Amino acid sequence: MSRDDFDIESLAKYLHLMPNQVQRMAERGTVPGRRIGGEWRFSLAEIHHWLEDRIGAADEEDLQNVEGVLNRQAREAQSSVRIAEMLSPAGIALPLEARTKASVISDMCELAASTGFLWDPEKMAEAVKMRESLHPTAMESGVALLHPRRPLPHILAQPFIALGRTYQGIPFGAEGGQLTDLFFLICSVDDAGHLRTLARLSRLLGSPGFMEALRFSETPADLIAEVGRLEILLPDL
Repeated sequence: MSRDDFDIESLAKYLHLMPNQVQRMAERGTVPGRRIGGEWRFSLAEIHHWLEDRIGAADEEDLQNVEGVLNRQAREAQSSVRIAEMLSPAGIALPLEARTKASVISDMCELAASTGFLWDPEKMAEAVKMRESLHPTAMESGVALLHPRRPLPHILAQPFIALGRTYQGIPFGAEGGQLTDLFFLICSVDDAGHLRTLARLSRLLGSPGFMEALRFSETPADLIAEVGRLEILLPDL
């Protein structure tokens, strides 16, 4: 078994479920896995993508459950995710001047590079474009959560988030055809951190007042302060 694979027991521990629950999920095809020599095996990368998809389609209750699982895994490392702490004024553009999907991606990566935390914006842009070609990250709310398919730790100094707000919405691939005007670029150094950031940010996007703070804050400093204030009101799991 590859060191990046789970068996039934280790995946159950990772997801904080009972082994028989994971067994049923595998047999029903609700979790990605394959039988090798009669035993179930689950790729770590595929499990992370499965969790990412669950986060993208989840309601508030599901998001709390997913974030709770991810936080329980992280407590051993005593780490925490705070969206306000991952934002910096240098990585926020109000407005972002881009007017097309391609220019949004390249401009967001250049914005991220201006923080000093991203060393290769061209490589990040290429990876984000590839991820978007597989499945757009734009949501009905007018928000897109840009990120590469897998973290790129070798071009990042630390995990952080860049944020851009365009003058008006642009077509970005939302399922219902809605225009997108708010763009987050999630820069993570590992899969687990990426999933935890995505889960927490997704919960914030559904919290009262958060979208208004994103759309009507006049300066990057004001926006970060509002995000921090609203994040304090978000129950920890």
